[in-house]
Amino acid sequence: MIVQGNIVDIKNRRIYKGEIVHEHGKIVSITAKDNDEDTYILPGFVDAHIHIESSMLVPSEFMRFAIKHGTVATVSDPHEIANVLGVEGVEFMIENGKRTPFKFHFGAPSCVPATSFESAGAVIDSEDIKKLLANDDVKYLAEMMNYPGVIYDDKDVMKKIAWAKHYNKPVDGHAPGLTGNDLTKYINAGISTDHECFTYDEGLEKLQKGMKVLIREGSAAKNFEALIDLLPEHYENMMFCSDDKHPDDLLADHINKLCARAVAKGMDVFKVLQVACINPVEHYNLDVGQLNVGDAADFIEVEDLVNFKTVSTYINGHRLFHLGATFIRPIEFDILNNFKTSKKKVSDFKCESSTQRIRVIEALEGQLVTNELIENATIINGNLVSNTEKDILKIVLVNRYQNQKPAIAFIKNFGLKEGAIASSVGHDSHNIIAVGVSDEAICKAVNLVIKHKGGVCAVSNSEEKILSLPVAGIMSDRDGKTVGEQYAELDKMAKQMGSTLNAPYMTLSFMALLVIPSLKLSDKGLFDGNEFKFTSLEVN
Repeated sequence: MIVQGNIVDIKNRRIYKGEIVHEHGKIVSITAKDNDEDTYILPGFVDAHIHIESSMLVPSEFMRFAIKHGTVATVSDPHEIANVLGVEGVEFMIENGKRTPFKFHFGAPSCVPATSFESAGAVIDSEDIKKLLANDDVKYLAEMMNYPGVIYDDKDVMKKIAWAKHYNKPVDGHAPGLTGNDLTKYINAGISTDHECFTYDEGLEKLQKGMKVLIREGSAAKNFEALIDLLPEHYENMMFCSDDKHPDDLLADHINKLCARAVAKGMDVFKVLQVACINPVEHYNLDVGQLNVGDAADFIEVEDLVNFKTVSTYINGHRLFHLGATFIRPIEFDILNNFKTSKKKVSDFKCESSTQRIRVIEALEGQLVTNELIENATIINGNLVSNTEKDILKIVLVNRYQNQKPAIAFIKNFGLKEGAIASSVGHDSHNIIAVGVSDEAICKAVNLVIKHKGGVCAVSNSEEKILSLPVAGIMSDRDGKTVGEQYAELDKMAKQMGSTLNAPYMTLSFMALLVIPSLKLSDKGLFDGNEFKFTSLEVN
């Protein structure tokens, strides 16, 4: 087959009229040749770090929408499903992805459970990591979130890193805010990347010390503006990633949008495209073509190098997307899950207290980090309750793997004026997390999720809606368009109920992520992420 257009040679920094000939999935020749095509041909985009599960789509469905935006490959950490189902979950993602032409590259989840301070559905120890890394389908050791374990030489953590070195596979990092000597030790342990930088100075220090820094722009955590000015000087050691991208956002755009935003800031298009297309392939040694003779015929055609709107996407020489049409149909698969808790009562969410002051989680727009606030308590009939006037709402964490008393705390900045929202997408252990204005509303929302054995829901004074997530309680078994539309309806409903957050469900899902400071909620209680220990709700 022959494809003609303006060929973008990123490494040699030139654009010329030419044609690509490809046969049997490989590029046979690339030659300069006059033609009438206005499109630009370039290597496909690579998301350098993403949890496919956060799209609420299985891999085979995720790819049907990613290719619309010119994405041909991902570096995918199956950490979310691993926390629910262990190695079985990782194998599900690999096998589902292999049934598509898309180039998924899965890692071995390094932190399952993420910490010992929460209840997950499975454990992946160093022996499991050894077996996973021995598999050619597993390309790297996924984000080492237990950075205290690295700094203090935890035996099992260091064994996992050692196995990655043994199999000559990269180790991904996860160390928000880590600087100085602790950062140096973390890097010297063999950890090569970080996608958690949220300030320019943090990113710069990590780059100067030899790390590859990923510019993350997901549905909740948005670090593009903080880090993008590092790109002109450090483009050879940077990549773009989503980390977590909810289905409605995936329908809209992907890595292509980050390229457009960078170019709009006046940045060199060749540097931007090296970050988006080349660097992940080289760092992770991916089997993804880079528009060279002999490479796999993985490339895209875009309308221009300003908006990067995709015209066509090719993977292994097959045109999978063209002019708005996707040529890949959904595939069938078996559903697996791990959901064992039973229906709750309103009384389960009562929190008896006589305290005058409480610790409150402050959720921050566009960030995974939170602040710790000390606020006046609101008590009615001896029960700590939400205060909608002050926007201090009750937040609960319900263990979905066994029956136990819910953990209760309070949170600011969700803004709900009625009802409750709940989700079984709760990083990292994926228990049920809910925020609401009353115990009754919270109970109703939690029970709706339990009834469906997983889902995202909203309950108002007059209606209730749920996006059912039967696959491990975190992914849908339906097509991406339906999931995206249902999620968008829930997002709209949450905002109609008063939420002021840009992505309330994504923000909610990270309020149980203990490895990100400052204050988070485990199923075992309120957790101080700075001190890495439990703390009290009541302030004496």
